[in-house]
Amino acid sequence: MTTAPNAASTTPSWPTVAHGYSHVPAGHLASVVTFLEMRTRPPRRPTRVANDELSLQRLGGSDLSAYRALFAAVGERWLWFSRLALDDASLKAILDDVAVQAYAVHSEAAGVIGLLELDFRVAGSCELAFFGVLESYVGHGVGRWLMEQAMEIAWTTTGVSRVHVHTCTLDHPAALGFYVRSGFSATGRAVEVAPDPRALGLLPTTAAPDVPLTGPL
Repeated sequence: MTTAPNAASTTPSWPTVAHGYSHVPAGHLASVVTFLEMRTRPPRRPTRVANDELSLQRLGGSDLSAYRALFAAVGERWLWFSRLALDDASLKAILDDVAVQAYAVHSEAAGVIGLLELDFRVAGSCELAFFGVLESYVGHGVGRWLMEQAMEIAWTTTGVSRVHVHTCTLDHPAALGFYVRSGFSATGRAVEVAPDPRALGLLPTTAAPDVPLTGPL
């Protein structure tokens, strides 16, 4: 997913999409973004993964290379690119911010297999800024385990009264349903048009082969 404005809690001033087709410029992508939130902690869901099999390892500004590699490994298939577009100083500032918590998901058997990033920079709010596991681990219970960890961190943080996330049609097809089953409710939708990260050279042209790259490179 890309990092979108925090639009779920207020009515944004974006233009309304007209009925019918709208032209998307060559070298760009269009996706439908769904904003979701929860106002109370949902009931805990049983997981298939034991706590001693997986753990969270904090990532900070001194881990730029490891963070970027993990971000790309988890997100390339879904065309995540926002963190890849940042220079070192900008990314380090985010990861070193006391209100941002980034974690690598570590498996005892397989090493690092996922990424969780929670953003508390808006007072009273926690955003699941990035949440994902390697594609080969989707459907094996790791995502549910990771969501339980995210809920524990978010809802035990003093002052948090809202947890929110957004997903789009470029993400895993099961992502939206997963968030709803995890206790989130959809609050709105928007259409996002952005430069294709493959055209910008942020991701290889082989990324997301099911999403054609339009226009010249």
